[in-house]
Amino acid sequence: MAETAPAFAAALRNVIVRYPGRSPLGPVDLTVAPGEILALVGASGAGKSTLLRLLAGLEAPAEGTVAGGAGRGRTGFVFQNATLMPWADIQANVALPLELTGAPREEARRRAAAELAAVGLGDRLAARPRQLSGGMAMRVSLARALVTGPDLLLLDEPFAALDSVTRRRLIGDLHRLWSARSPRPAMVFVSHDVEEAVYLAHRAVVLDATTGRVALELELPGPLPRPDGWRTDVAYRVAVETLAAGLADSMPAFPPATGKSA
Repeated sequence: MAETAPAFAAALRNVIVRYPGRSPLGPVDLTVAPGEILALVGASGAGKSTLLRLLAGLEAPAEGTVAGGAGRGRTGFVFQNATLMPWADIQANVALPLELTGAPREEARRRAAAELAAVGLGDRLAARPRQLSGGMAMRVSLARALVTGPDLLLLDEPFAALDSVTRRRLIGDLHRLWSARSPRPAMVFVSHDVEEAVYLAHRAVVLDATTGRVALELELPGPLPRPDGWRTDVAYRVAVETLAAGLADSMPAFPPATGKSA
């Protein structure tokens, strides 16, 4: 008897988050389909990283429910910084999540080596994090997040500190790694960059800057991975402008200037 495919990889149902000294975030309703790449866009403080922590099980909502997502080995997380252990080589860094789940050391290191080869670092297994460029360190972080074969991959602006050429290459690598897996993991990617979000994802969600609620959901055109030259496609440019307008609408307007210029 064939197994029934899950209805979703993760979901937030009527979630509200409260912090002292500020208005609550939410309520938020959000569903991530199996194998879907979802981009979360919003102003600073809109709650993008908070939603990732909820999905990862690192934080609990004050109200509402989080379904799917959290679970040992089921969810991988790539943070803004690579957060590698500086005293260990990169093979040991990538093997760590497997060892924490009880995998034998030899198996963990073998799978870590295979994952590092997949991100183009198969010849650097003994390198220490200090010997890596920023792009290489982020590749190690990505390999570490994928080594357990997660159903859900959460990425919190992992390429924000990198130059534009390196960012484009890593997005291409992310698509390649995603498409090569069976089944493909769902991914939730936080970004401030609307062009990056449109290129990366099947769907983009804009969070309201004040309430953290979903202000816009936009289905994005074109196949994934993207074909060569897709950034010049009219459909891509239209989606970028639509998402940029939605992001602008989600932000509070600046009050008009009242003083006279000198």
